[in-house]
Amino acid sequence: MTRAAATVHEAVTRARVTLGGVGVPSPEADAVTLAAFVLGVDDAEVRRRMVLRTPLDPAELDRLDALVDERATRVPLQHLTGCAHFRRLTLAVGPGVFVPRPETEVAAGLAVEAARAAGESPLVVDLCTGSGAIALAVKDEVPGARVHAVELSDLAHGWALANRDRTGLDVDVRHGDATTAFEDLEGRVDVVVSNPPYIPDGAVPLDPEVRDHDPEVALYGRSEDGLGVPLAVAARAAVLLRPGGVLVMEHADSQGASLPRGLRATGEWEDVIDHLDLAGRPRATTARRA
Repeated sequence: MTRAAATVHEAVTRARVTLGGVGVPSPEADAVTLAAFVLGVDDAEVRRRMVLRTPLDPAELDRLDALVDERATRVPLQHLTGCAHFRRLTLAVGPGVFVPRPETEVAAGLAVEAARAAGESPLVVDLCTGSGAIALAVKDEVPGARVHAVELSDLAHGWALANRDRTGLDVDVRHGDATTAFEDLEGRVDVVVSNPPYIPDGAVPLDPEVRDHDPEVALYGRSEDGLGVPLAVAARAAVLLRPGGVLVMEHADSQGASLPRGLRATGEWEDVIDHLDLAGRPRATTARRA
């Protein structure tokens, strides 16, 4: 087979085998997505062209092969395509910002529910916003919400601003420390949501995509149990929230008991409930400001 004679089916199959051979967790899905990116179509169209044995021209094949080689070194798929899908949004991502994960959609959904329950124009704050994913999802799904977000990292803050502009959603994105932010909103907020750094110190992630490419400031919770940052962020949330306001916080699947216990111990929270993700793992805690 010459390069000029390669079909979409042959190219994607070869990419799948290459990626599977180096341990990429979802080789077929990644191969299809990379082909879709090269061809400027969606995944469903790639699969249709695979069935039809549609040919690829040599330039398309060269570009696909180059992307597959990069993905095989465990560069995140989202860094190669420049985007990540999150709930109803497509966000720009790349080096310097945490790539939003599907499991974080659980926390976003809980924040959306809490915002809707708070009235027609709820005040929502996203602490440790990263790419802006949760804040923008809340504004997208609760248009009447007044949404504010803060991010410590210069690079991630830039990505959040870019995503705000990209989506056209009216979110106040600030640069600063989540544990001291929003003095102007203290005691007034209806919902605080956060996906803070929560990996325990010394617990290096196994996935190269996370370990080698997500920024450390977005990963580690600055304590042996990983709850140093989350509990500090929760303390700030307690100051920001009105009585009865709701905190939504993502956590590691190993913290489904320890984070709720830490929140209860402060005496600032009631109705502390943990929630499972779609895989049945502990993923997010909600609590009501006493």
